[in-house]
Amino acid sequence: MTNHTCHVLLIEDNLKNIELLQDLLSKGQNSSLSKGMSFPMTYATTLKDSLEYLKTENFDVILLDLNLSDSRGLTTLIKLRDVAPDIPILIKIDNENETTVVESLQLGADGYFPIKSVDSNVLIHEIRLGIERQKYRSKLNQQQEELRQEREFADLNSLIESSRDTSVTARLFGSYPLQESLPDVFEELTTAYGNLLELSLEQRIFKVDHHISRELRTLADKLGFLKASPRDTIEIHTQVLKEKTQDVPIIKAQAYVNEGRLMILELMGYLASFYRKYYIGLSNMNLSGRKNYP
Repeated sequence: MTNHTCHVLLIEDNLKNIELLQDLLSKGQNSSLSKGMSFPMTYATTLKDSLEYLKTENFDVILLDLNLSDSRGLTTLIKLRDVAPDIPILIKIDNENETTVVESLQLGADGYFPIKSVDSNVLIHEIRLGIERQKYRSKLNQQQEELRQEREFADLNSLIESSRDTSVTARLFGSYPLQESLPDVFEELTTAYGNLLELSLEQRIFKVDHHISRELRTLADKLGFLKASPRDTIEIHTQVLKEKTQDVPIIKAQAYVNEGRLMILELMGYLASFYRKYYIGLSNMNLSGRKNYP
């Protein structure tokens, strides 16, 4: 919130409740609980209209009626939370239905207010409390995601270390990793992989086709011709993830990590396929070149 203004989105299809809550918010700015804040309100009478508002406007809190003409019950909360993961949501209840309150909180609501007994002080108190709950929830989620990312990188580094200087790697792929032996080429491959990760994420979100699998197969062929090892692919993947997840919102960082898990598996599968064909080709050449002695 900036300039002591709390922008409220009310999602409600009862005109009397809309007028009541607008009046309470207007009076609430004079309450000691508001601490000098004002509460300008925008209202939508359907879930569809509210989702359109959320695309173009910023809100600090949402007051939600679960039962609308185009969505009813807890499904309304679930749909709204999917598109507004970081905005506090307070549920309007018509009676003290403990089950509805508990289920709403479990599904991501940050508070509730009883419409039949609400006044300015109660409403402002619940709004401020809901905002603090969402801040705490966001901070907790961020800490948990940072721990998951740390474990992700630790696991990747363990894989890199476990393949360092092993006899199998040395015998099949060469002793020196690409990052050390061909740093310029390694950077080019890392850039290419990073671009593919961006396109893959865009493909998943916007349902477009960037032919990611085809591009990953081409990248795997390049790695194969360079005699790259699984360790090289993990090092490329790890460097890209570290770059992509630095200084970005936690949700976007999580999206990179999740998408990256699928991409690295697909890339390593194509690289394994390349080597199978390569060694089968060598075997066939050896067999065809073998002389028959009497």
